[in-house]
Amino acid sequence: MSDLVPFTDNFNDLSNADGYQFEFRCERCGNGYRSAFRRDPRAAGQKLARGLGNLFGGSLYEISSMADRLLDRGTNSPAKDEALRAATAEIAPRFHQCRACSDWVCGDVCWNDAVGQCVRCSPIATEELAQLQAEARRRQMQERLETVDLLGGMDLKTQSQPRCAACGAQSHGGKFCGECGSPLAVVAACRGCGTDNPAGAKFCAECGTSLAG
Repeated sequence: MSDLVPFTDNFNDLSNADGYQFEFRCERCGNGYRSAFRRDPRAAGQKLARGLGNLFGGSLYEISSMADRLLDRGTNSPAKDEALRAATAEIAPRFHQCRACSDWVCGDVCWNDAVGQCVRCSPIATEELAQLQAEARRRQMQERLETVDLLGGMDLKTQSQPRCAACGAQSHGGKFCGECGSPLAVVAACRGCGTDNPAGAKFCAECGTSLAG
């Protein structure tokens, strides 16, 4: 009776025509490791048989086809079982399985060795405290900032004009464009009656007073 082949749910098969390789990833952070590539010595024989089969045909072609089937990396075989067993043994020390959630996690980042669980189920106290402190500082800064006047004498009533209507330059506040000197106001107040008129209007729509100059 052959030995059972251990495996986990966090690996990908990267085997190709030349040999076997497997990739194992942490189910929390996604970091991982690849097993050392194990070259299959029979691959050279397969290539030789394929070359001779293509050249001479007949029985040699049948032999090459049989070699292809025997060395198909997408199917199970004793060689592949042995390669997976070796890869699992090679990579296993890098991972731990959490008994709380059953995830396989890396020992470098996602394992709380003091508790024996992953850091998702049992966060490391110092790291958790640092995160909570950062969140508390942000919350307190936001609350304190609510009481600070950051506007000063800024005009909040007049419609903001992000760009100069005359030249298109970016506006940084003020009454005139810093690039071309044109007024930034989107309305023009009539000197005669005080009515607001659209920027660019030549005469007041209310009293007819000239808005030029």
